[in-house]
Amino acid sequence: MLNFPRWKIILISLLCLFGILFAMPNFVSQQTLDNFPGWLPTQKIALGLDLQGGSHMLLEVDVGALVEERLENLQDDVRTVLRRDRIRYTGLSASEKSVTFRLSDQANEARAIELLEALAQPITNSLFALPGSSSSLDIEVEAEGDGRISVILTDEGILARRTSAVQQSIEIVRRRVDEMGTREPSIQRQGTDRILVQVPGLQDPQQLRDMLGTTAKLTFHLVDVTVSTDDILRGRAPPGTIILPMVDNPAALVAIRRRAMVSGENLIDAQPSFNQNGLPAVTIRFDITGSRQFGRATAENVGRPFAIVLDDEVISAPVINEPIPGGRAIISGGFTVQGANDLAILLRAGALPAPLTILEERSVGPDLGADSVAAGKNAAIIGLLAVVVFIILTYGRFGVAANLALMINIALLMAALSILGATLTLPGIAGIVLTIGMAVDANVLVFERIREETRAGRAPLAAVDMGYTQALSTILDANITTLIAALILFQFGAGPIKGFAVTLAIGIITSVFTAVTVTRLIITIWLRRTRPETLTL
Repeated sequence: MLNFPRWKIILISLLCLFGILFAMPNFVSQQTLDNFPGWLPTQKIALGLDLQGGSHMLLEVDVGALVEERLENLQDDVRTVLRRDRIRYTGLSASEKSVTFRLSDQANEARAIELLEALAQPITNSLFALPGSSSSLDIEVEAEGDGRISVILTDEGILARRTSAVQQSIEIVRRRVDEMGTREPSIQRQGTDRILVQVPGLQDPQQLRDMLGTTAKLTFHLVDVTVSTDDILRGRAPPGTIILPMVDNPAALVAIRRRAMVSGENLIDAQPSFNQNGLPAVTIRFDITGSRQFGRATAENVGRPFAIVLDDEVISAPVINEPIPGGRAIISGGFTVQGANDLAILLRAGALPAPLTILEERSVGPDLGADSVAAGKNAAIIGLLAVVVFIILTYGRFGVAANLALMINIALLMAALSILGATLTLPGIAGIVLTIGMAVDANVLVFERIREETRAGRAPLAAVDMGYTQALSTILDANITTLIAALILFQFGAGPIKGFAVTLAIGIITSVFTAVTVTRLIITIWLRRTRPETLTL
């Protein structure tokens, strides 16, 4: 146990040195860190929401809006396919989960059902299959007799849309938060349709609320010029036409065709800019498919006004003076510079598939976070000093070696957290403080075993060798069981519990390394150089 080849001494020394280098950025100011040479590590441990303040938000995906949107599109599709085949009908309406109508001529029932079944969208993911259900389509067509037909959304289809919407919303929320320049946001799914967002360091919760509460669904529609001003004011619009307010003047209403001529789904870039009048605007760029659609739509409707719609509000309604090829356009709508920048962020991140409802919102001030950091530091310093003093008073020179290894252990722990990009929270600090107390536990086992061997009359080298040999299995058993508990906490815990589990697990690994290897190396070097005749423990 006391045999250390030169290569092993070099390897242990390099590992300890790297640990100190990677831990060092956490103990210097940012200004000092900026002056470090490029080859030195500069990554710090990120502080969690409870340590540096920030915003906490619990969001819920509006599943009802998803169903309503699908029903609206389905209603338009039913109207289109029946008119195209010249099948007359009456009473087309949408209810909670279905679209119903009555055929004027019941002889067309078979043909109508055939056309409507073609509107179904397949559900390819078997994860959405419900017990006892064999359907793999999102709609079912039922003939209820007397020419009445219902197109019903299946439970599988609704479940698939909800699951997909939550997954897509998490990704889009992550993009939006990352675009804001915040560091280490925590974005997690909770339950079936909820998303937990924690953004440490964000001092403007209103900005986060505005950013996440906006769907950012951008579409381009033709303006329905056949609707009179009087009908618009009365809210009367023909089928296939909707009336929306202007974003800068809600009293001004515009009648537009319900079906979009171009959707923002093909948008690949959006940047804040200025229009020809020097006012803030947003320049957008489509992909190849979107460019082709936008160019064709503008070419076919030269001289007609079209509306740029964002989240059911008309940003502007210019006239198409000429075709717009190339897939580039400028959106102007009375923006401020900050408003144009925020809109560009939203459009780059993509539109949310459904609105998000804020169920819970909390803000943690930086002062409270600073108090938590100070309390954590004080606890760690007091705990460290207590351990250092106790171990020296109890074990003398051996205690000095254990304390040196303890300092290296803390450096390795901080280095590991920095390299992994871990976010440190209050429970994480508790894990570090606990690690400080546990770090010398293995040394205590070894030193007590050495005492027993010394009392039995063994020579110093033999006593130390037997001490480490006999205590090793006990050390490994104790730390492996604790490590298993930490892994279980990480697997089944959430949020702060995981933070505690991470610091505890890393602390266990570094503690075993420093106690079994580093302390043993220090003691071995001292023994071989001084060769004492007796040991005093």
